[in-house]
Amino acid sequence: MEHEATRPQEAARRRVVVIGSSGGNLRSHGGDDPARLIRDVRRQLDAAGFELAGVQFVAASSSMDGISGTADAQLWTVAGGEPVVEAAGTLAEVNDVARERDRALAGRIRAGEVDALILMSADPEDTNSQSVGAAAERGVPAAGTGGSSIAAAQRMGLRLVSVSGTTGTSSTTRAVAYASGLARHWGTAYRPSLGGASSGASPDAGSEPAWRRISIRGIMVGSIPAFIALALVLAAGKIPGLDALAPVFELLIAALPVVVAAVAARRVSGLDEVGLVAGAVAGILSQEGGILGGLVGGVLAGLLAAQLIRWTLALRFPATTANIVTGALAGLLPGLLVYFVLAPFTSLLGDGVKLGIEWALDVSPILAGALAGVVIWPAIIGGVYHSVILPLVLLEMGEKGHSFFGAIDMVALIMVSLGITLANTIRPRTSGERALAGSGATVNFFFGTFAEASYPFMFGDRRIFASALVAAMAGGAVVGVTGAEATAYLPAVVAPFIATNVLGMVLAMATSFLLALVLTLLVNGAATRRARRDAEAEIAAADEVAQPRT
Repeated sequence: MEHEATRPQEAARRRVVVIGSSGGNLRSHGGDDPARLIRDVRRQLDAAGFELAGVQFVAASSSMDGISGTADAQLWTVAGGEPVVEAAGTLAEVNDVARERDRALAGRIRAGEVDALILMSADPEDTNSQSVGAAAERGVPAAGTGGSSIAAAQRMGLRLVSVSGTTGTSSTTRAVAYASGLARHWGTAYRPSLGGASSGASPDAGSEPAWRRISIRGIMVGSIPAFIALALVLAAGKIPGLDALAPVFELLIAALPVVVAAVAARRVSGLDEVGLVAGAVAGILSQEGGILGGLVGGVLAGLLAAQLIRWTLALRFPATTANIVTGALAGLLPGLLVYFVLAPFTSLLGDGVKLGIEWALDVSPILAGALAGVVIWPAIIGGVYHSVILPLVLLEMGEKGHSFFGAIDMVALIMVSLGITLANTIRPRTSGERALAGSGATVNFFFGTFAEASYPFMFGDRRIFASALVAAMAGGAVVGVTGAEATAYLPAVVAPFIATNVLGMVLAMATSFLLALVLTLLVNGAATRRARRDAEAEIAAADEVAQPRT
């Protein structure tokens, strides 16, 4: 209770300054991106209630191990809370500027304007010597990473409250370690701010519990490239002479749970590389559970990683050790749980989804296809698509490499949207609609995405909305009858070659496209004629009013 009471008054007064450089080892651990490195520190200091009161960071164009003074370099600082480049030139020139800034910083420290330092591969014997010396004189606490630089600072008598090497760390976990060490020193309550985009997140963006970052939609969308790679290998394997790709296809199917787990753990933990590694370990052990096994393993790994990094740093583990322990245990423990306990259940559930779809198609393929086609539009408009339809597509693909709902996506969404947007390009109601529709049609055809391009036309006229549903239902019915299965997010000309039934897929795509195109052209034509008649009637009425009475 005493610690929590100190935060509102004391923590708000703590002013922290970052000094250092991109260093040798640090450059390959985030030092090559000074802007993100500084923002990550600012984010964690904000979460602890501290203020980032200054930055003096020398970033070189290559590792500083044996670097020449003529190498390109920059001096980074903060202005308005944002990282900015203060000086640029050769390393020797930038170091000269850094020494001047270091003298000014030493004056601020002696004047009591700085409450703590953060050292990142600093140079206590040269460019940072005066500020480190002033901090040592006044007993200002410091946290830092960088083996040789930390040792030099300790020799100068700097009061280090949290130290670690750089190996195995990331910008995020180092920033958590700095803030954790200072918060512990001052007895301040601190919850790491994780998740979101660290480079642009608000201070409170990741302060919520890790479980709130669980998003099936986000995980599945992030995993799509792996599934598309699988579909492309499947299609290429059908080409004569490329039979050798069959083992590659099997390997990719087996690896999909690893991808899903890695994406899930990284997202849920908010720990970037550490979360990614934990997810990969969990995914490898969760492969027998299929896509759902990877999803469960990855989510559990992310949740555990977010807790482990806090616990290890609270126990004063060095940042390097905290990273290693977090990544290893957060992946291993959930992975073993899925491997020994949950895999049979997740595998059974995945098989159940596949068998359920197959059963519906066996009972009435035309009805199943038509229903799926007509329902997919309300699903995407209502925000259900990414939470329900897309996971079904990826679950099917994880089982067999192609998907009934993937074919429905291409036929009922993309081809219908293509038909509507192309019709409005050919015969728009206004000149401004042609450019809007043309860009949407291009993206739909060449990239197999952006069904939303037809929204302005569908929402602007209920007849076009009805036409979209009719076209989607008809195309979906053809998918069901022909038994075509494919995937989404591919160019329209590629999709048929991914399908299990090339001719059936072409027929289904042509059906929905042509219906949407023709019906939209008819609706637009009728609307244009009506608008012309109304305009002529208005002109005639105006002329009649203007004629003098006799």
